[in-house]
Amino acid sequence: MQINDDQAQRLRASLESLSERIGRLAIGLGIKLDDQRAVQKLMAQPQIPPIEKERRSTPAEGDISILSTSGERRAAHLREELRGLLVLRYHLETVILNDNGLKVTQQIIEQAEQHLIHKGFKPGANGLDLDNFFNAK
Repeated sequence: MQINDDQAQRLRASLESLSERIGRLAIGLGIKLDDQRAVQKLMAQPQIPPIEKERRSTPAEGDISILSTSGERRAAHLREELRGLLVLRYHLETVILNDNGLKVTQQIIEQAEQHLIHKGFKPGANGLDLDNFFNAK
């Protein structure tokens, strides 16, 4: 399969959009995905429990305490989304590798990374260190 193939381009586009969202979430949450310890800490966090009873209120109702925790709740949900997207990306990379081989997988991942750098992301902002990913022994 050649990298110019339609399927390879769709895989690259999927991987790129997934990595872009991962990068944006990491930046917004202040999590440095180029630090392996930070990634391990993120992945080791317990899953947040679902909300059993909706407790939204407006300032007109006078309960400001609920509103002050909504930022913390939002950050927890964003961390949960980031964790899920990292797992999804790892799975997608594994599927691409199993279906297409190392050479095509490397080309797809490198192209997606180059597009992210072109959009202004620094290398590794999405948690993928290409040098270690392909050259690990």
